[in-house]
Amino acid sequence: MVLGFLSSLKTVSNVDLAVKSSESVRRSTRLRLQPLRKPNISQRKKPVKLCSKMPKQPPTAFFYFLEDFRKQYQEQNPEVKSMREIGKSCVEKWKTMIYEEKVKYYDIATVKREEFHREMTEYNKRMELGEHDESETDSDYS
Repeated sequence: MVLGFLSSLKTVSNVDLAVKSSESVRRSTRLRLQPLRKPNISQRKKPVKLCSKMPKQPPTAFFYFLEDFRKQYQEQNPEVKSMREIGKSCVEKWKTMIYEEKVKYYDIATVKREEFHREMTEYNKRMELGEHDESETDSDYS
């Protein structure tokens, strides 16, 4: 009789362990399935509908330097094909350059930026007057 009681305790405790272990598995899978970070809906940027006739913003002085440097670097090192290596060496060179060497690229960027601002003012005037392309506004719902 005592043996039967002890054996029933073993089966009850095995069942309890099985239930507890299945609950822990469910909890652990629940935790793993949840996203690491929930995006805050209010902080998400809304997509901006761009007009195809809107002028593009010009690149910075660094990108004009990058164009020149890439050509020179590839001529000097034809075996290097990786943009990563070229980019790293370009950044190192840009950081070590003095202001007088960078002035050439800053001047190019300034001229391009002035052209961009002129084009944007013309574009904004056209938009205020209502001279925008109507096919762009109806294209999503046609």
